[in-house]
Amino acid sequence: MYCGERKVKNPIRWGMVGGGKGSSIGYIHRSAALRDNNFKLVAGAFDINPERGEAFGAELHVPKERCYPDYKTMFAEENKREDGIQAVSIATPNSTHFEISKAALEHGLHVYCEKPLCFTSEEAEELLELSKKQNRIFAVSYGYAGYQMILQGREMIHNGDLGDIRLVRMAFAHGGNTQESADQLASQKWRTDPKFAGPSFVLGDLGTHPLYLAEMMIPDFGIKNLMCSKQAFIKTREPLEDNAYVLMNMTNGGVADMWCSAVDCGSVHGLRIRIVGTKASISWWAEHPNQLTFEPHGEPVRILERGTGYLYPEATEDDRIGGGHGEGIFESWSNLYYRFAQAIEKNEAGEENVLEHFWLPNIKDGVFGVKWVEKCVESADKGSVWVDFD
Repeated sequence: MYCGERKVKNPIRWGMVGGGKGSSIGYIHRSAALRDNNFKLVAGAFDINPERGEAFGAELHVPKERCYPDYKTMFAEENKREDGIQAVSIATPNSTHFEISKAALEHGLHVYCEKPLCFTSEEAEELLELSKKQNRIFAVSYGYAGYQMILQGREMIHNGDLGDIRLVRMAFAHGGNTQESADQLASQKWRTDPKFAGPSFVLGDLGTHPLYLAEMMIPDFGIKNLMCSKQAFIKTREPLEDNAYVLMNMTNGGVADMWCSAVDCGSVHGLRIRIVGTKASISWWAEHPNQLTFEPHGEPVRILERGTGYLYPEATEDDRIGGGHGEGIFESWSNLYYRFAQAIEKNEAGEENVLEHFWLPNIKDGVFGVKWVEKCVESADKGSVWVDFD
């Protein structure tokens, strides 16, 4: 059980780009990073409007002189300081992720970037190579991966409890954008504009989350080819989609499918994953994150509970509140941020290839997600044909 013990020797000096006043994602980033005293927020370019950003920085107790009008100024000025930021989180619209991430890496900063990482595989590969060249830790914000029962599922699969994996069923389908009026909300409007959202809406915004859970939980998860059908039921969202179905053939001979939607009327959240093996199956639903359903062949169904002694140790080391209490998104994100802090400390202590043997949603996972979205859009635009993944 983790009760806030020190994970790094000294808090990481940390800044933010975006995530200003009224940003729920910005608040989750700050709550997660600051919860365990592994990071210290010392600078920020919080808003496209410098005055609003400075005012909000004051609310966060960030010194006025370290509330910057834009990320370029922040990176340049912080680079001059002996106590300048070591890491930055990027919580801005999709269209800005590439340029801000690239600038951060060029200034020697560790990066925690919202997903999708960028718009194209070429951009994603460029960031990957730059992170290697600069020897910086680059994390991607797949925030649901820090739930304990996801880690339990990962260990069960790695231990062979499910046998060989045959089927993966994934969904992230909610009804939050069932009506066209939802697109007028400031927090939503940019998500359906290709200039800001990129080549997709729900594929990139929603589908990459369960895709990463599958990638994380299943050893050597790979896609041979895929077929995608996408729709815009609200026609003003075209050419982007608000609903999509994806079929995938996996490299291990298994098959996978994905449903992602923002028009699943009545659904509040809808993030689910089910993994079927030759010996047993497991299922997880984000709205009930404390439970993992375990269905061994020929035996009664079992509901595994978070924070209990029968789980694998890897699933309990991140337990913060004991069994029976409801684990939430803040706990999941906090678990990812403390791993980010530990990876930075290992990197700056001279340890090589930290992310090769330290679990954290990283830039390689971000590259995989960008490529998946590209292939889905390619398939759908060609009339829902099968396309090779590699």
